[in-house]
Amino acid sequence: MSLINTQAQMRKGILEFCILSILKKQEAYPSEIIEILKESKMIVVEGTLYPLLTRLKNEELLSYRWEESSSGPPRKYYTLTKMGIAFWEELEGTWNELQIAVNTITKNTEDEKNN
Repeated sequence: MSLINTQAQMRKGILEFCILSILKKQEAYPSEIIEILKESKMIVVEGTLYPLLTRLKNEELLSYRWEESSSGPPRKYYTLTKMGIAFWEELEGTWNELQIAVNTITKNTEDEKNN
């Protein structure tokens, strides 16, 4: 397995949580979501984002509204539903547990290497 493939798989694994986290803070349309992800070094293309947004909407975790745009076609703004907020809260707990576990393991490995 190549390093690039492993890095891509790690990013894919947390992409849903990152998107839900963005939408928990603010409603956003897909281009905004992509821009926020890019600013955080999470590179995502529209071909990845749109199917994920559709799946999350179909699972009733997201809702959307249309808004006219002065610079092009109407924009679809996404926001979390009540069910989406509850789902995000569960993911946040899981993320915190994983982060502690990974940091503990990698710190212990680094400590052993330095001894």
